[in-house]
Amino acid sequence: MTAPVLLVIAHGSRDARHAATVHALTARVRSLRPGLRVETGFLDFTAPPVPRVLERLAAEGEAAVVALPLLLTRAFHAKSDIPAVLGEARRRLPRLRVRQAGVLGPSPLLNAALQRRLREAGVHPADRASTGLVLASAGSTDPEAIAVIAEIARELRHTGWCSVRPAFASAPSPGGFPSTEDAVRALRSEGVRRVAVAPYVIAPGRLPDRIAAGAAGADVLADVLGPAPELARLLLARYDEARRGQARRAGARPMAVRAAAFGA
Repeated sequence: MTAPVLLVIAHGSRDARHAATVHALTARVRSLRPGLRVETGFLDFTAPPVPRVLERLAAEGEAAVVALPLLLTRAFHAKSDIPAVLGEARRRLPRLRVRQAGVLGPSPLLNAALQRRLREAGVHPADRASTGLVLASAGSTDPEAIAVIAEIARELRHTGWCSVRPAFASAPSPGGFPSTEDAVRALRSEGVRRVAVAPYVIAPGRLPDRIAAGAAGADVLADVLGPAPELARLLLARYDEARRGQARRAGARPMAVRAAAFGA
């Protein structure tokens, strides 16, 4: 039996670096599982749009697709935008079976990718006791997404960092976190001598650039997660879960964040 196509659904951006990073990630996924057909579609700004990819797959006789949101938390895009796009495709293409996989986070593999980027930026496990960390995400007003970021920050605090502050790319939203700049400033006010900013985002673009601008007062800025090998492995894990019917339900509680991935 032919395996379902893996359709990675990214948000899209006017910034060409975004699509280049997404394509580099999907290329790494293909290298990890030769023979698996991996396609990429975008919700906005970037071609090809998701509906066109699904139409092409149906025209080519593909029978099944696992649609995997390239998202770190379950917020508006995962709960509304993507289900709407896939629902419309199911109505127009009844012979094509489409199953939506769970979002990527939280996951120990994401934690490991974050640790990789910090290490590449020059922050090693021995440095954590004297380093304050800003965990900078794109931002959301969704309570579930906010809770996930807060939990990751709490877990990180127990892996040796002298302090950890969650932050958003720009101004805080109701119930959310401070901006990256404000989080860096707060750590400095606590007397933290060395501050590192870790973008909890996948690809470059407008919001990651805001994180970088807000990190101007920090000592270290890690890179975005990008095509990290851990991220490619996570895409395949979510694909396999969806094939087995284990994708997390709309109201399911997120899996616990394990701090072990941040070990030395």
